[in-house]
Amino acid sequence: MFDIKKMLFGNSAPEQLPAAAQAALAAWREKKPPSLEAGHFQTRYLVVDIAASGEAADKHMSGIAAVAVHQGRMTPVDAFYADFADGAVAEKLLAFLGYAAKAPLVTYHAPYVSGLLQPACQEYLGVNFQPQWIDLAWLLPILFGKRGDAVQPLDYWLEKLSLNPGAGRRDAMENTLLLARLLQMTLAKATSKGFDTAATLIAESRASSLLGRVG
Repeated sequence: MFDIKKMLFGNSAPEQLPAAAQAALAAWREKKPPSLEAGHFQTRYLVVDIAASGEAADKHMSGIAAVAVHQGRMTPVDAFYADFADGAVAEKLLAFLGYAAKAPLVTYHAPYVSGLLQPACQEYLGVNFQPQWIDLAWLLPILFGKRGDAVQPLDYWLEKLSLNPGAGRRDAMENTLLLARLLQMTLAKATSKGFDTAATLIAESRASSLLGRVG
């Protein structure tokens, strides 16, 4: 089982941050991480997706979207979106941290999302942001597929589970709302298979991704 104390709270804030922002960052660091051993109904999950721009060698995060799933419900008004195109990136990342608190984060292909989100937090806030990730790309084959199934594009699961709104490009918030619906289905299925806490989902998705296989 994973030790929640391994979540790192980061380095000191960059000196250029205003005093109010540094105070907000300090308050976030002081927040106590939630238990990962509580049941799914008691756990607040935060579903996250990002927008990115730039060439492959110089890709950077250009926006972030998130929505909470708590007590089995997803409420669109309990959502977060920030577009970095007009600047104020540090303030928007800080607002995201405040919204996320220290909830486990859920996404599709966590290495990609964290690979852009974490460097941005380090650069703009001086935070070594390493939350606990739950990767639906690895969990969905385990719960809804069969042994040996490969990791598939997100659209595969949207179609298989009758959630496909039509093929095509979606923005980060549209993706996040779809991922939140997939998470709701995942939580129900996971409970029936004995994966009844955030810790078990984190462990299972991490183990499968490290092994590079499902089952």
